[in-house]
Amino acid sequence: MPDATPDLQPIVPHFHLRILSDEQLDQLQEAVLEILQDVGLHCPSEKALAIYAQHGGQVDFETQIVKLSSNVVMEAMSHAPRFYTMGARSQAHDLNLDGTATYIATDGTGVETIDFKTNQRRGSLKADVARMARVTDYLASMGFYWPMVSAQDFPAIASLHELDASFNNTVKHVQTCTVVEEKTARYAVEMAKVVAGDEATMRARPPLSSLICTIAPLAMDLEATEAALVFAEAGLPVGFMSMACGGSTAPATVAGTIAIADAEMVAGMVLTQMAYPGAPIYHSMMPGIMHPLTGAFNGGARETNLFYPIGVEMAHKWGVPTLAGIGTSAETSGWESAVGLASNMLMVALCGADTASGIGLRETCTLLTQEGLVLDADIYDQVRVDAAGLDTSQEALALDVIKAVGPRGHFLRQKHTRQQLRKLEFSELTDQLGKEGGFRDPIEVAVEKTAWILENHHPEPLSEAQQSELNRILQTAENELRDGTNG
Repeated sequence: MPDATPDLQPIVPHFHLRILSDEQLDQLQEAVLEILQDVGLHCPSEKALAIYAQHGGQVDFETQIVKLSSNVVMEAMSHAPRFYTMGARSQAHDLNLDGTATYIATDGTGVETIDFKTNQRRGSLKADVARMARVTDYLASMGFYWPMVSAQDFPAIASLHELDASFNNTVKHVQTCTVVEEKTARYAVEMAKVVAGDEATMRARPPLSSLICTIAPLAMDLEATEAALVFAEAGLPVGFMSMACGGSTAPATVAGTIAIADAEMVAGMVLTQMAYPGAPIYHSMMPGIMHPLTGAFNGGARETNLFYPIGVEMAHKWGVPTLAGIGTSAETSGWESAVGLASNMLMVALCGADTASGIGLRETCTLLTQEGLVLDADIYDQVRVDAAGLDTSQEALALDVIKAVGPRGHFLRQKHTRQQLRKLEFSELTDQLGKEGGFRDPIEVAVEKTAWILENHHPEPLSEAQQSELNRILQTAENELRDGTNG
């Protein structure tokens, strides 16, 4: 029998935080509009250029530069939905993006893993995608699944095999960032329809969303742009993410990097709304700052922590949901990864992030370790409790108990104490007692917990008919695309 997937435990903040004033948000938005109008961006897709031109964009078809006036941008963005549902195989695990909660996803899509059996480093495989989908399905902290690594054993259509492994191993929503060609996107839409059951359900409760990266500075990728249009046409949520790097592909200031990154994303969102008004879209600002000594993308500058919460505020300024960044540049699990993840996650949640991702990978989102996701999920639970705020009910204030115990008394004998201690949350990782006293190493406990999940948790499978249809789609795609005809 399949195992039940635990109910989701999103972060529901009791209090909120603002990073920027209304005046600063206006200044940033005006800067973005000025960039789009005076500088524009490069778009090599003739299909996209035609859409821009038909809806008021100033298009130079020879140079492939698009300039968008503020009126054109604002009119297009006025059609974008602020709230919608990101569906799941299980309706109980749908993500209702209504502004009240933050749902967290795994990080993706790494290229290496520490083997679960040999503990040796190697390239990632489809089986790794499937394993981590099952771990994600088990963890109540995980709202949805971004395939954590790539299916390198199926190079021709790796992205579709990543979806197949995901849909078969979790009932939760799935996000992809590797379906970045038009033909592959059409197969991905077919797969989503199989999982949803029919087109109407797919549109109402889309089980798949797509994250499209822009090219910094101020450019769009031909194939990825056309894939975004396929997803938007099908009613599947499409996000645009900028990874502009301050000092190299963006100005060496936080504000300048935010402005140019935001312009890239807004241009993509405008395109989808011009083509398919009302299509669900989202905004994902994940830039970095170049380290001046190494040239590394996320070089550890303290100011980078501002990117993620400000990205949330800019998304809401444009009237769309956000996928906020929460990851760190830490190489291994330890104090650096824990501190960075905790602060980033709490900041974006308090700023009202609808969704966020960045959990589970190391070495700047490239390496999957056995313990990483479970360790990060434990940090998530601490943030969730912190963000929930303080209970000041009569039961929590416990005045009757305080009066009953009085000065120099002891609360352990009180029934209230026994009841309330059972309600407190303690870490499953840091509070495990060792056989010889003291607490065990949390990393060791996390490895054991991961192994236990993989051995014991088996979520509700797709029906045989659905599995058969997905296999048919994969085979058809393989036959068409294995020779490189997808681009």
